[in-house]
Amino acid sequence: MSERIPLLEVKNLKKHFISGILKKRKVLTAVDGISFVIYKGETFGLVGESGCGKTTIGRTIIRLYNPTEGEVFFDGDEIGQMSERELKPYRKRMQMIFQDPYASLNGRMTVTDIIAEGIDTHHLLEGDEKQERIYELLEKVGLKREHASRYPHEFSGGQRQRIGIARALAVNPELIICDEPISALDVSIQAQVVNMLEDLQDEFGLTYLFIAHDLSMVRHISDRIGVMYLGKMMEITTADELYENALHPYTKSLLSAIPIPDPTSSIRDRRVILKGDVGSPINPKPGCRFASRCRFAKPNCFTDTPELREINEGHFASCHYIEEINGI
Repeated sequence: MSERIPLLEVKNLKKHFISGILKKRKVLTAVDGISFVIYKGETFGLVGESGCGKTTIGRTIIRLYNPTEGEVFFDGDEIGQMSERELKPYRKRMQMIFQDPYASLNGRMTVTDIIAEGIDTHHLLEGDEKQERIYELLEKVGLKREHASRYPHEFSGGQRQRIGIARALAVNPELIICDEPISALDVSIQAQVVNMLEDLQDEFGLTYLFIAHDLSMVRHISDRIGVMYLGKMMEITTADELYENALHPYTKSLLSAIPIPDPTSSIRDRRVILKGDVGSPINPKPGCRFASRCRFAKPNCFTDTPELREINEGHFASCHYIEEINGI
């Protein structure tokens, strides 16, 4: 990309969920001080194992959850603390594609009503113009005009996800948060949906936050990638740099777990098997979140929280001993 203009900037974002009362009060630290930037027109991939806080970040950015602490800037404006009334113009500029293509669609509404909901909320089009816009969107995502009068239960999982994508596109957004949009789909459909998202990005100049488990797919679609573990960001760099020169021990273990179709490949011999207990996000202890499973951990890793710092140009990692581990 010739220009790197920030569209979304997240600074020290925290999201805590509280349960219980008084002495039984528990704080689940879903997101704990995350910072990153997404530039206009790029795809920023966000990966990590289940429960690390990826979806919570997406929902907090778009304000389905209110942040506990930190700032979220969209196109230079801080939206993290805005009221619903102040936030409304920004809702049109940010949309979300949800993981479950069935649960995210109202089964009592036709496809026309589902796609038109955002158009009506923001008073964008009316009458025949609105209906033509719905037909156009359906065709953009690989569906047909006659599908407009049907209900979600009449479609396959892949078709339902296409309806969700059409709904997100209906209000002409700039940023789309893709929350594991292919994880619930058949493998044969996943590539079709990802290719369609790339085509739509090129056509409409979209910016994506792409949340996923599939590391191979994330590399295919992303310009830069952030790796999360238990609410913390472990590493951020370009997609190619991450896969060819990962620095953080956790990132290396994730990459080593990617299935290799060749049973004779020597890559299997370099597989990193993590040992130790997975930490808890409930009332977490100080120190590095990954320390209990890291074979390089030293005493201060359990007491001092490492900062996400730039190791090489554009390559950030959160580890006290990253240079020592990698011989830098």
